[in-house]
Amino acid sequence: MKLLLISNSTNAGEEYLRYPLPEIGRFLCGIHEIAFVPYAAVTFSYAEYERRVQARFSELGIRVRSVHRAQDPAAMIRRAEAICVGGGNTFALARKMQQQGLMKAILGRIRAGVPYVGWSAGSNVCCPTISTTNDMPIVEPESFRAIGAVKFQINPHYLDANPAGHAGETREQRILEFIEANPRRWVVGLREGCMLRYDQGRLELIGSRPMRIFRKGVETFEVQPGDDLSFLL
Repeated sequence: MKLLLISNSTNAGEEYLRYPLPEIGRFLCGIHEIAFVPYAAVTFSYAEYERRVQARFSELGIRVRSVHRAQDPAAMIRRAEAICVGGGNTFALARKMQQQGLMKAILGRIRAGVPYVGWSAGSNVCCPTISTTNDMPIVEPESFRAIGAVKFQINPHYLDANPAGHAGETREQRILEFIEANPRRWVVGLREGCMLRYDQGRLELIGSRPMRIFRKGVETFEVQPGDDLSFLL
């Protein structure tokens, strides 16, 4: 499998997809065309999402073809040279992907070695379920089941912050609830500006910040870029 799972598309004050673009370029070296899944977009059109991603991927010499234009999106995925799933609302994304049979189609291509790039919601759906998303359930998918390319769960945009005066649960408390209900599952808190690259059987954390690790019965800990992450596999 070849996976690039990115926490967030854009760092504060930067252009869209600017910070991950060099790594995306290295990951997709030799790729000329990518199938793009825009279904996490809610407040703007799929066509606009395609244009935004194409504007950046043009710098890499890669043509972006959105599945929303295909008569048979799953067939388009099965022919794809590479696959990209954008961020947005994870529930909206999962619902549309399930309706079109894209979860199964993408898993088949990933297992065949086709590169997969996702950010935010696009990283969430590579996990066994979407249950560690940060998003509001604005629509109801068929289930929480996702692609399942990796065995662990990702919480993108992971934050340690507990703002003064905030009486609600922190991100860590929400994840602790998840592992209490799902004791066999690892969860990684992937901070902004960071990504996970899986290639040739090796999982690597890329970025300047550590990643927080959760599992029931294991004291929460952090790993640094360069650390051994084989326990997640």
